[in-house]
Amino acid sequence: MLRIFSEELMNPDNFVITIELVPGRESFGRNTDTLIGIAKDAFSDGRVSAVSITDNPGGNPSLSPDVLGYEIFRHGLDVIVHFTCRDMNRVGMESRALQLARMGMKNILCLTGDYSGKGFGGRGAPVFDLDSVLLTRMVKGLSNRMMTSGDPDPFFSGCGVSPFKTLKSECLAQYKKLDMKIDAGASFAITQLGYDINKFNELIRYHNEKNAHIPVMASVFLLSPKAARAMNKHRVPGAHVSDALYEKVTQEWKIPKEGLNAAIERSARLGAILKGIGFRGIHIGGVHRSFTTVARILDRMEKIGDDWPAHMNEFSGKEKNAYYVYDKIVEDKNIPAFKPGLKERVINHWPYGMLCFAHNLFFNKTAGLAPVYRKLAAFLESHDKEWVLKHCLEDPIKIPLLSCQSCGDCGIQHTAFLCPESGCPKHTRNGPCGGSRNGACEVYPDKECIWVRAYKRLDYAGKLSTFLEDKVPPRNWELNKTSSWINFHLNRDHQKEKKQIKQQP
Repeated sequence: MLRIFSEELMNPDNFVITIELVPGRESFGRNTDTLIGIAKDAFSDGRVSAVSITDNPGGNPSLSPDVLGYEIFRHGLDVIVHFTCRDMNRVGMESRALQLARMGMKNILCLTGDYSGKGFGGRGAPVFDLDSVLLTRMVKGLSNRMMTSGDPDPFFSGCGVSPFKTLKSECLAQYKKLDMKIDAGASFAITQLGYDINKFNELIRYHNEKNAHIPVMASVFLLSPKAARAMNKHRVPGAHVSDALYEKVTQEWKIPKEGLNAAIERSARLGAILKGIGFRGIHIGGVHRSFTTVARILDRMEKIGDDWPAHMNEFSGKEKNAYYVYDKIVEDKNIPAFKPGLKERVINHWPYGMLCFAHNLFFNKTAGLAPVYRKLAAFLESHDKEWVLKHCLEDPIKIPLLSCQSCGDCGIQHTAFLCPESGCPKHTRNGPCGGSRNGACEVYPDKECIWVRAYKRLDYAGKLSTFLEDKVPPRNWELNKTSSWINFHLNRDHQKEKKQIKQQP
């Protein structure tokens, strides 16, 4: 009998267990057989509600989660399919979602996804036509269409959240983006990997204050030395293992059997604590050989039971210089938290002030001269002279100041007048991905994340209330290489529909 993940998770009396499976770069063989074996044993055990299957983690090619998931689904265990934005445009993503619905697999974890890795002939071309917020909204729209056409079972879509951030800008951005994902239609959330119980507590407290009706699951990872090193060196976007924990794991695994026992004990203790502090379930990862390891974790969790507070100290060490939302810090509200030096002001903040002034003057549809600009734009278009404005005025200003990519559907006003096309490798317009670390971009660690820069600009300008306040529609590719100025004044760009994203019939 198929266990229905959505029903079990939405029941507040349940504590749900799921397992993450990571396919390899093969369609048949030991890895695939092992994963199917783990799923079969999990179904027989009866304590696991579903398995989730990753979508090319690290951006590297692997067996599709759709086909592996369907094989597991037919054995009776429910499946959560990871669905990223990296490898397909919006047309391909909609087609894939419809395929999953047809196959009966309607649990989707909507993710922006890791950046492209290496495949045939080298690095693949990253797409990122949508982000996780827009993907969630697209899936919600498809669900509405399916129910209208008579399908009683809509998609059950989830999202990721990464509370393990050290900077205030990163931390608050993650929580605000979580709100956006839930508003877009996410029905559950799963955390990124981490071991700071203070951050887990922070997320639960924030979530209960904002979105208590949405269940949140916490990730628990069976930590091996190889995985611990990768996370410690920031090779797993969004995941974090401290230096102290990495050294401890390395020592434990000098004798492999003892290392495995220690990893199981750590996972069980953390799982019991997460249950105790209010998470709706745990998502177990790092299991690659057999279900026996998962069973041992669950058995040990049952033994710990209500004694979980005794193990809190093991995970309570706070990261040095990390920001915690609910720490009681005395602050002068009249002084911005960020105090830039002269170089920072010249490079980052003065251009913001200038661009903000220009935007309010020339790109405000309620401004007094807005009708004049609109008539000028219409005149240039009717005489096929848009290129004059673009090549003689728009490009000479925007390319040096913004590294403009001529998308024709400008979104700089949503990112504190930083270009999301040139400034973010994933072209995010609805908040950051979860891959940044200490403010650095996941893809280019020597560069600051565009959303950290945007936060600093708004903080310095006293406009933090506007940070991530807009729900930005997807870029309109029909406008590529055209004048964004003319498109704005002729109501062609995304700003014509701020409140609603239309779904094609």
